Amino acid sequence: MKKLIKRSLVALLLLLVAGAFAIWWLMRGSLPSLDGELALPGLSAPVSIQRDALGVVTVDAANEADAMRALGYVHAQERYFEMDLLRRASSGELSALFGPAAIDTDKQRRVHRMRARVAAHLDAILGDKRPMAQAYVDGVNAGVAALKVRPWPYLLLRTQPEPWRLEDSALAGYAMYFDLQDASNARELAMWKLKPHVPAALYALLDHDGSSWDAPLAGRPRGDAALPDAATLDLRTLPMPDPADRPANVPERSDVGSNNFAVSGQLTADGRAIVADDMHLGLRAPNIWFRARLRYPDPRAVGGHVDATGFTLPGLPALVVGSNGQVAWGFTNSYGDWLDWQRQPACAEPCTGVTRHVERIRVAGQADVEFPVDESAWGPILFRQPDGSGLALRWVAHQPGSMNLGLANFLHAHSLDDALQMADHTAIPGQNLAIGGRDGRITWRLLGPAPVRQASCAATTVSEAATCPPWPITTAPGIALPPGTVQRMWSANTRVVDGALLARIGDGGYANGARAKQIRDDLFARERFSERDLLAIQLDDRALFLTRWWQLLRDLGASDKSPSLHELAAASPTWQGHASTDSVSYRVVRAWRLAVHDRLLDGLTAPAQAALGKDFEMPNLSHFEGVAWPLVTQRPANLLPRRFASWDALFEDAAIHVRDELQKKGPIAQRSWGERNTAKICHPLSRALPDFAKPALCMAADELPGDSGMPRVQGPNFGASERMVVSPGHEADGIIHMPGGQSGHLMSPFWGAGHDDWVHGRPTPFLPGKTQHTLKLAPQ
Repeated sequence: MKKLIKRSLVALLLLLVAGAFAIWWLMRGSLPSLDGELALPGLSAPVSIQRDALGVVTVDAANEADAMRALGYVHAQERYFEMDLLRRASSGELSALFGPAAIDTDKQRRVHRMRARVAAHLDAILGDKRPMAQAYVDGVNAGVAALKVRPWPYLLLRTQPEPWRLEDSALAGYAMYFDLQDASNARELAMWKLKPHVPAALYALLDHDGSSWDAPLAGRPRGDAALPDAATLDLRTLPMPDPADRPANVPERSDVGSNNFAVSGQLTADGRAIVADDMHLGLRAPNIWFRARLRYPDPRAVGGHVDATGFTLPGLPALVVGSNGQVAWGFTNSYGDWLDWQRQPACAEPCTGVTRHVERIRVAGQADVEFPVDESAWGPILFRQPDGSGLALRWVAHQPGSMNLGLANFLHAHSLDDALQMADHTAIPGQNLAIGGRDGRITWRLLGPAPVRQASCAATTVSEAATCPPWPITTAPGIALPPGTVQRMWSANTRVVDGALLARIGDGGYANGARAKQIRDDLFARERFSERDLLAIQLDDRALFLTRWWQLLRDLGASDKSPSLHELAAASPTWQGHASTDSVSYRVVRAWRLAVHDRLLDGLTAPAQAALGKDFEMPNLSHFEGVAWPLVTQRPANLLPRRFASWDALFEDAAIHVRDELQKKGPIAQRSWGERNTAKICHPLSRALPDFAKPALCMAADELPGDSGMPRVQGPNFGASERMVVSPGHEADGIIHMPGGQSGHLMSPFWGAGHDDWVHGRPTPFLPGKTQHTLKLAPQ
């Protein structure tokens, strides 16, 4: 018996070793080729692919088509699974990979029918870029085919990668529409539902679109709201839900978005323009972007040669942001009004003017799901009202002309003016373009399609079918500052302009102005700048936005009449002034401010809650600070939420909530911001693993400085998906950061490479470093 047990244990051990070796061998088989010489069908001449110590790729090719074929090859070998997720996310095809768990997500995307729209307009999307795009697609498929084993995530999911097609590159672009714009138009819908149930003065308060933190590039700040007096608005006379009901759920707010800013040559020692860009997105491993330098002869470029460096998006044959030696450009998301609702009249099926499409959703492990989508001339009908009428959504992304490959033209832009002309023919999700030229000039312009609405329909939250015809879009809205008229420019997802220009862009929920104001003030704090000076602004984590809230908490907690306020104030006696990892005061004050906001929002929306019941949805009011601060400083009795007997009671209730939440983890005085703001930057498949195995698919759990109300935006899995500071023509002095690393393969030397520099803000050279690996691709 002992011998049998011993033999069984040995056999089991051998099986485990063999299994581990098989897994290791399979994983090794899906690693990209880094060195040597391989054949790549379709090349017109040899191509060199060099990688530095961080895995940053330099492609040297004989022409644009060969360069894009090679870029596609590299994208596929390093990131094919992530490319696949992009196309599936926008087309609503995730269930084919992940099974029934993704059906609801797919339905939310399928109502937009993006694959069908792309197929119908593919020729216009590709335009004269079809040969370049086809070369990229062929390179992608060759890159996957050249792997000895399919990419490791497909092994885990027990599926095979499907080929890349021309329409998939467009779908990868449309995935950014879903990331950057709210495809459900939830804010306008929530405000429309709320409006009939509150007095006009209360609606105006909730709809206030600014604060004392406003810092537009052109135009005046809105400032804080003027509070109505008791004769105009008195919450004590308005309906409210049963006091026994729980307060309304207020989703956690975060002024997310991106920063870009620039200084002209008038503010630098040698006349160079410098552009800084940090696009804030959800963070994962590997990162969404892929660093590359593209070099090839091109008669359209200055000197007949393209040499451009920056960030590419695996799935697209283009440089998204970067510098080509003549211009440097970067983006922040524009929160313009890109979507509109329209009420569709009730009708008996089949409805005249409504087309029903039946979308078939493939589901791994079970039968396909049929999903009907009704579409009017305005757009897909997303909701049916109790009276039988419908709500149809019109979105820029639905319209012909909303996506093209015009961004690829920036590779060979000759000058600032040349790039701005190219921007008129570029269709991507609406962006604030910050751009600087080699001549030292800088400017801002809106880049991307915008609606062309009738003036009478521009300000409506929900229009009627009889009054507002479907609007077209234009990629050349003419919304820009004249080049060379500014020495400093900045944008941070806030309102950039005013007046007639703002009327054309609209307000889709601009972010609070705190970040933009801090950047603006940093730019005006000096008269000379270098690349490192702009990096310092990107890394600015000073908590200016919360300083007055700390002072308010300290004043309210000065006595022991309010025990919880007193306890919070005692736990944060000094103000470090930064969202630093060791700051207890920042964490306490931040949490208390949000808790106060929650109670104010619950009180101001109480009449709508009483009327709508379970149908009430709290709108995302990004400028509520401009209402909250006047309320907590003036404390008018007519605007006190009715759940509280006094303003002091409201402040104390918020403090009780914060105290109790913090004490779950231990003494309040030990609850640092770093403990709360700890990195959770992981591979998408990490959620499928047990907790003990998740770290293998994640970056280090670093405590991170920064937050949403300052230039250094940072949350556990949200923040700067890239940082770039560069002057066109002076790329060797540029600085770059990227989290998550270049490669999507756990065994690659480039998994997480460069991430630690991003965490700590250590300057990394913009240009690729010394070549560590060289792969030669030869024509076949």
